[in-house]
Amino acid sequence: MLEVRDLRKRYGRQVAVDGVSFRVERGQRYGLLGPNGAGKTTTISVITGTVDADQGGVELDGDAINTRAVRSKRRIGYVPQELALYDDLHARDNLRFFGAMYGLFGAESERRSDYALEVAGLADRAREPVKQFSGGMKRRLNIAIALLHQPELLVLDEPTVGVDPQSRNAIFETLLSLSNEGMTLLYTTHYMEEVERLCHRIAIMDHGQILAEDSLDGLRRRLPRTNVVRVETEGPVEMHGLAGSWDGEFFETEIGDLARDLSPMLGQLSAAGAKVVGVRTQAPTLEDVFLDLTGRALRD
Repeated sequence: MLEVRDLRKRYGRQVAVDGVSFRVERGQRYGLLGPNGAGKTTTISVITGTVDADQGGVELDGDAINTRAVRSKRRIGYVPQELALYDDLHARDNLRFFGAMYGLFGAESERRSDYALEVAGLADRAREPVKQFSGGMKRRLNIAIALLHQPELLVLDEPTVGVDPQSRNAIFETLLSLSNEGMTLLYTTHYMEEVERLCHRIAIMDHGQILAEDSLDGLRRRLPRTNVVRVETEGPVEMHGLAGSWDGEFFETEIGDLARDLSPMLGQLSAAGAKVVGVRTQAPTLEDVFLDLTGRALRD
């Protein structure tokens, strides 16, 4: 559906996007994950046709997207990182105003506003001034506005910044509902847990480049290890022959296949004099993948 090829964008001497390519299939939930300053917003700006690339291109089902492609851009709904709302108007009047920009008036505007408010969970707050809304409600209204013209692709740039966990969960439920109806989602964030929960496919981006792109399981398989095992022990442990570390209370090691390797490892610990009190395992996370790729934490 969406094809991004060799995208490059520079602002003066600053290279914001440096050769970005990826593809989003119809009905897919695609995550663009990276820290602030990675180039995500510039990439999204080119994809939505608000700025032109210096090189490369974006196509939606073969139709080019750029600042002049009015017809193609109407197929995209955009939820910007910064709230785009009129605080003194109530929610429905915000929808009417933005709907008019898409040529929606009268009964059609009301029908689509009703749908968007219902999807965003704001139907019962439609006639309240937006200035009385919480941050999470404003974020959901932003999503409702992006749905008015019935887009095929919904692009969301950091849509949960500054919201509480309950509001974040409400936003996720809205997006999953839209996905179940067949909408394609392109979601940017610097929160790893969000793409882990939401996205079918994930691209890790930093310094204007995509460092890796795959499913969540595929990204995890990039690491040379597959599981961290942390064993709580009592008594001294003789470390000779044991691959791992022991701090006097916990023994920690890395193993590939839990079913195959965990039992022999515990047997070695027992033979080394340790009394095993508890065992915890942890599969690789996206943060582990990011550290492996870049050598620094995602939220730096």
